[in-house]
Amino acid sequence: MSPSLQKIESIGRTSSDQHQERDDVLVIARALAQRLAQTAVERDHAGGHAATEREWIRNSGLLTLSVPEEFGGQGASWETINHVVRILAQVDSSLAHVFGFHHLQVAGLSLYGNAQQQRRLLTATVEKQLFWGNALNPLDKRTVAARLEDGYVLNGVKSFSSGSVGSDWLTISAWDEATQSPLIAVIPSKQPGVQIQSDWDAFGQKQTDSGNVHFNQVFLPDDLVLQAPAKKPSAQATVRSQIAQLIMTNLYLGIGLGAFEAARTYTKEQAKPWFSSGVERSSDDLFIQRRYAELWLLLKPAIALADQAGRELQQVFEKGALITAEDRGNLAISVAEAKCLAHRAGIEISTQLFDITGARSTSEKFGFDRFWRNVRVHTLHDPIDYKLRDLGRYLLDGTVPEPTPYS
Repeated sequence: MSPSLQKIESIGRTSSDQHQERDDVLVIARALAQRLAQTAVERDHAGGHAATEREWIRNSGLLTLSVPEEFGGQGASWETINHVVRILAQVDSSLAHVFGFHHLQVAGLSLYGNAQQQRRLLTATVEKQLFWGNALNPLDKRTVAARLEDGYVLNGVKSFSSGSVGSDWLTISAWDEATQSPLIAVIPSKQPGVQIQSDWDAFGQKQTDSGNVHFNQVFLPDDLVLQAPAKKPSAQATVRSQIAQLIMTNLYLGIGLGAFEAARTYTKEQAKPWFSSGVERSSDDLFIQRRYAELWLLLKPAIALADQAGRELQQVFEKGALITAEDRGNLAISVAEAKCLAHRAGIEISTQLFDITGARSTSEKFGFDRFWRNVRVHTLHDPIDYKLRDLGRYLLDGTVPEPTPYS
């Protein structure tokens, strides 16, 4: 990773970011990113499951960042965790996605779980170096839970199960027919009756392991249920969606930063100036210079808002059970602002990259198209128009977004 990219990613950092532990984490993240970058283009073409590279992530020690210190973890701030997501996404947004969603599942244990569940599962996450995936897709109600005396039996399928292949544990949701409501639980990935398919076939984010998970007569004991059916989630529990949205925000920013740096390096080292530009180097072309300035002005405010939202998330998260609906609502506005700007920056930069670098840059050996394909696929996770609607409502009448898995 070049010094210029390190400078770019430091935008928005505060004095608290200089703490040695945070700096050590970012050093590890940059080293891991450099390692992933060596095969990122090749793996993007191949798709499939990045088993070796996921082991690199596991062995880096970064999987314990979100585990509280009392359970043996590092207790890192959400600003730090999301900064790592951003660093990894600059070179490999698929594995940055898998990494970020691991921490989303770990956070769910703190937000939903009782004291016994937290101690058991969070301690095991550290001691056994567990890698978490999910089969939680709230819009997919095909997995049904039937009540037993001491738990539930699960049958059905879940789509968009990011990080499921190669995971040790899964966060899941299932539809309880008796109460016509969902439950949220965790379950070992290799439990009998659980079949994880490596069948993700989107044109981007190819190594996110986001295929289907099938459940065939899977027993779910009561002590692994985090939120029982018909139970209204607390304000604390609904913060999970904001963690997810902010992980995506930093994923998009990482892709934007990676595309920006790839284009900048190509322009300085390989691009040929247009014949009528009157200059000998592409980087001296006034139109090229203007394009870079415009793209930078998309990135810088998006980074600033993402970092601000990360600090707000940390403040709210630390309140625990004392989180109020107002806390959660205000956080949702900050996260929506950041996500909308990151969405636009990622799409625009990964698209305009080719206008700046020219026809030769479309060679498959560079793999520049992966930035657009990856951000285009992931930004479809939930429609930006509804984020803009939420912001518009808030600006006009002060209404904060209704808590949902996406807002």
